[in-house]
Amino acid sequence: MEKGIESIFKPQLEHREVYRGGKNIPKQKDKKIYKLSSNENPLGQSPKATEALLRAAHQIAIYPDQTDIRLREALAEDFNKQLDTDQFLCGNSGSEIIDMLLRAFINEGDEVIYSNPCFLPYSVFSRWYGANLVDVPLKKPDYSLDMEGILHAITEKTKVIFLTSPNNPTGTYIPKTSIELFLAQVPKNIVIVFDEVYRHFADAADYVSALPYVRAGHNIIAINSFSKTYGLAGLRIGYCYTTRKIAKYLRQIHKPFLLPLTSIEAAIGALNDSDFISETVQTVQKGRKFLENEFQRLGIAYWPTQANFFIIAPPLPEFEFTDFLMEKGIMVRPVSQFGALGKVRITIGTPEANEALVQAMEKIKPRK
Repeated sequence: MEKGIESIFKPQLEHREVYRGGKNIPKQKDKKIYKLSSNENPLGQSPKATEALLRAAHQIAIYPDQTDIRLREALAEDFNKQLDTDQFLCGNSGSEIIDMLLRAFINEGDEVIYSNPCFLPYSVFSRWYGANLVDVPLKKPDYSLDMEGILHAITEKTKVIFLTSPNNPTGTYIPKTSIELFLAQVPKNIVIVFDEVYRHFADAADYVSALPYVRAGHNIIAINSFSKTYGLAGLRIGYCYTTRKIAKYLRQIHKPFLLPLTSIEAAIGALNDSDFISETVQTVQKGRKFLENEFQRLGIAYWPTQANFFIIAPPLPEFEFTDFLMEKGIMVRPVSQFGALGKVRITIGTPEANEALVQAMEKIKPRK
């Protein structure tokens, strides 16, 4: 019997789990909609990024930069020269960086360790390359990372470990002492992917980014994005930083002309807009305190967060809750798909949006 085209399909690509992003704002006339579902910048985008984008719009008939060197130079400046330009690597979103590094390190049968609830692409993208997934769930009830559990789960087949701080969708973070104890014990032939796209919003005394550990030579790839603090989610641009040795290796699969000219220019403009960055962080941190107080007043179960969002246990079943808020013009996101069953994630918005959220939640009548 002649074989069909299905005979050459990769079995790992037929897995039904697919990452689905948040919904866009529906088109509704005469109704204000507050989108608090995708962790976007509450203030919009950096004005300097907009200016740079408009200037670039007159040059889109020509090819963009062949490499990401100009953006890497801007990033090195933004990091106060604590890293060299050759330690950065840019791509079309933090998600693409994750895909690229998995493509570089994972062969069929290799193991990837991650911790649910977490960003779904960790598992979805790993399956694309035939990885065996090892889930070491976050601890309950506080959603802290089980560092000892991860160490015990390591085998000779482990190639990549995902750590996230602050974590999406829980907002929890990894304390400095926990990271350092972990790094002292993890084998040297394993890559640690440290997702820190929400790092600007963290203000805990013992929060730390991956920077000092990359500088110390640990095998860490720190994932970052321009979608949150800088307000460039629509341009899909991100970057990572790592050791020189790992960056040099990853650059072997970095495509030429990868980044659109518009994204390069807007990202450089955003890095130079310190006023916008400061205002964004202050808006989120003030909104975080406001919503904490309001959740307590309303008796809403929530988890302390270091990010620009909260995860809550809603007073109604998750989809009933999200539908109720949508009727009031508030978009929030159920996160069972992320591994947080029955929970809902709420982005911290502008003061106006936060007030609208609270007013809508005050009208909910929980079931007895």
